[in-house]
Amino acid sequence: MRALVVQHVACEGPGLLRDVLEQKGWRLDIRCMDQPGAVLPESLGNYDAFVILGGPMGAYEEEIYPYLLQVQELIREAVSIRLPMLGICLGGQLIARALGARVGPNPVKEIGWYPVRLTPAGRLAPLFTGMPLEFSVFQWHGDTFALPDGAFLLAEGETCTNQAFVYGAHIGGGYAWGLQFHLEVTPAMIEDWAKLYADELDDFGGAGAAEALLENTQALWERIRPLQERFLENVETILRGKSLPQGCGSKSCTEECP
Repeated sequence: MRALVVQHVACEGPGLLRDVLEQKGWRLDIRCMDQPGAVLPESLGNYDAFVILGGPMGAYEEEIYPYLLQVQELIREAVSIRLPMLGICLGGQLIARALGARVGPNPVKEIGWYPVRLTPAGRLAPLFTGMPLEFSVFQWHGDTFALPDGAFLLAEGETCTNQAFVYGAHIGGGYAWGLQFHLEVTPAMIEDWAKLYADELDDFGGAGAAEALLENTQALWERIRPLQERFLENVETILRGKSLPQGCGSKSCTEECP
């Protein structure tokens, strides 16, 4: 199994998701777009899945980052061929934008650990199999996505409503999954982000915000880690194309399965 991974900036890599996928035998073609000479493939014909990671730019900043237009073309190609696809944070926003939904500023920024709740649709989605109805996730974003027509909202938050969606034939068998939050992060990644994006963090939380973020991460980590493991196992399952409910034999099904 081979996956194309779009990494927008060097500091925001696939983290724990890379570990899980490679342990399961995936070969990852990671294109880090802030590196000299980085290009995207013209099509997804040689891949079994498509992953778009987070980044500090806006999904709508195509004039500054022209490659975002090509990412959106690849997203639409993935949808047209029902290729399993996951977008994280900016990646989820790019999926939504590519499918015609609005992406823009959320009323407030979210930086740190926040609770999200599964919707009734989310409780049926294989992405959240074995997950509690409410759990904490790591956030670092100022924008949010609206839902594309035909998508199901799977998880919601208090200060940013739209946290996860699936687009596709039905809740159980969708092929395009968008997340606003991060569950691929490690404490080391969060520490790096706190240093690299220190000005943004100070503007958000004031003096001592970085120390508070790292202390909170350390306090929560042992409790959150098993949920991350369960979630990332679910991600691998849906990217492998095993998201169809038992007894449903076609990815072209257009009805909700019981």
